[in-house]
Order: sequence, then structure tokens, then C-alpha cells
Amino acid sequence: MAVIYTYGALFFWSFLAATVVPLSSEPPLVFLMSTEGLVVLPVLVRTAGNVLGACTTYWIARRAARLLAETREAPKRHERAARLFKRYGQPVLLLSWVPLLGDGLVAIAGAARLRFSRFCFWVTLGKGLR
Repeated sequence: MAVIYTYGALFFWSFLAATVVPLSSEPPLVFLMSTEGLVVLPVLVRTAGNVLGACTTYWIARRAARLLAETREAPKRHERAARLFKRYGQPVLLLSWVPLLGDGLVAIAGAARLRFSRFCFWVTLGKGLR
């Protein structure tokens, strides 16, 4: 039963780390790998938490962008960020794991209404390869 709580904590911590909460999912991952002696399962759990956290940020940004567009025009800086994202394309989401930068990229993808399946592909690949 303790194993379930341990992996649940890793998942939850990794989920939060992939949102705007300033956490890193590496310390609990390293701790769990050293105490359990496993690599694959902790990495999969951490990756799943990170991806779902990024998906949450994506959907919040997507909804917020829609609400802002309905109430007023988007500020110039948002337009500039969207142009940068479009300039480098979807592969820039491979960097979604980078602290702070990754959160911004995920939010821009949501605000730009990037197709969710493509978003998931690039974010999962980037966070998994990390």
C-alpha cells in the first residue's frame, strides 16, 4: 500500500511541476529510483504526471485566450508570442520540460489553439526524452 502512495505522490508532484507551480520533479524521481531500485516505472509515472500537468496548463490557456478574445483585443505581446511559436513550429514543444520557458510554450500552444493531439505528441515526446 505504501508503494501506491509513493507513486501517487510522485505523480502528483510531477503534475504540479508541469503547471505554473515552481517545483522540479527530478528530486522525488531520483529518490524513488534509489529507494525502489527501479527506473522504468518511476520515469513513466513522472512523465504521465508531467504530461497531464502540461495538458491542464494548455486547456486553461486555451479557455483564457477565448475569454479574452471575446471581451477585448489581445495585447501586442500575446500576438508576438504566438508569432514566435508559429515561426519555430510545434517541435518547440520538445522544450516543454524547461522550467518557466516550458510553461510559457505550453500556454502559447493552448492560446494559439494548437490541435490537442499534436500538442500531446510533442509534449509527451519532449518530457519523455528528458
